[in-house]
Amino acid sequence: MKNLLLLFFVSALACSPKIEEEVTAPDQDYVVIGYVAGWKTLNPKKIPVDKLTHINYAFADVKDGVVTHIGDRKEKDSLNFLQLRRLKEINPELKLLVSIGGWTNSKGFSEAVSSPEGIKKLTQSGIEFLQKYHLDGLDFDWEYPGMPGDDNPHKPEDKENFVAMLRSFREALDSLGALDDTHYLSTIASGGFRKYLEANDMAEAQKYLDLINIMTYDFYTGSDEVTGHHANLHGYGGKGASAEKAVKEHVEFGVPAEKIVLGVPFYGRMWRQVGADQNGLDQPGAYAMGLPYHQVLALSKNSNYQRFWDEAAAAPYLYSAKDSTWITYEDEESLQGKMQFVKDHKLAGAMFWELSEDNTRRLLKALNTALRGEKESESPKP
Repeated sequence: MKNLLLLFFVSALACSPKIEEEVTAPDQDYVVIGYVAGWKTLNPKKIPVDKLTHINYAFADVKDGVVTHIGDRKEKDSLNFLQLRRLKEINPELKLLVSIGGWTNSKGFSEAVSSPEGIKKLTQSGIEFLQKYHLDGLDFDWEYPGMPGDDNPHKPEDKENFVAMLRSFREALDSLGALDDTHYLSTIASGGFRKYLEANDMAEAQKYLDLINIMTYDFYTGSDEVTGHHANLHGYGGKGASAEKAVKEHVEFGVPAEKIVLGVPFYGRMWRQVGADQNGLDQPGAYAMGLPYHQVLALSKNSNYQRFWDEAAAAPYLYSAKDSTWITYEDEESLQGKMQFVKDHKLAGAMFWELSEDNTRRLLKALNTALRGEKESESPKP
């Protein structure tokens, strides 16, 4: 029977017509999408599943033209998928996706989709991966089509090949969904900067996607020798980047607002050797590290550190004059402003990287309170 279904699926895929109209996502409340790092220790009892609509499991790889596990993680991934699926007993509406690619695992995309045969091969492997682990969809984290990202192979043809890949997967997911009366999700992680939009055809790509998760963070990173907000909502000077600007530019380039998911970080970034002018903001410094929110929270309670609020940017930061240390991060106040922005601009919701970066669960609770309202059930305690 299984072989018969597979044969029917392959036949349906081969005969499926080209999609002419945009994909319409099912009616839904605001989405709250949490990335989960597969290489970390996963304890499903500590996942506040009542506060999530989607879990994006990071990552799967593209290697030799197929979707596969990263390195030797197959056994660990298999166990993690099993544990995550059991969370549906608590929240039956939860959607589980695998994120394919990521910053260090996007090197195989460009070659894989460089021909119709390659796209077909990649699509088939992705569908088989989804079926094997009983997933609800696929999230493509190609960082980035037409751009080097982490020294990745890339070429101008990525622009049209990216769209062709998304079209192929949408057709395959719809063919599979016709067999079991299910809508399988297709989403991407999108760059939060204009060059990404200029290198791609987002107006066409979005037709085959349910959600576009903009990575509206990392505006300042370890390569910067001057301090700055890494996830500010509004522009304030600095590099000129902001979450608001990224969203508006996506709309300008043809992405419907109702498909946009605003990304927020559950981590901060630290610079040392920072002078006291402007309490360390926009000052030269030596980048030190990224650090999870729970560590930032602990430092905020240290008398050596003072919290400041940048009204223009709608973003907090910490500065220690004693240690000459400056930290940019997300907190409950900044999340409240961002979730109001999501509502005001009728976006689809919010996503965050990454669940283990806040073991206090304060940020996720604040996000839910501002966006969806608190549910009566209590989240599992860490």
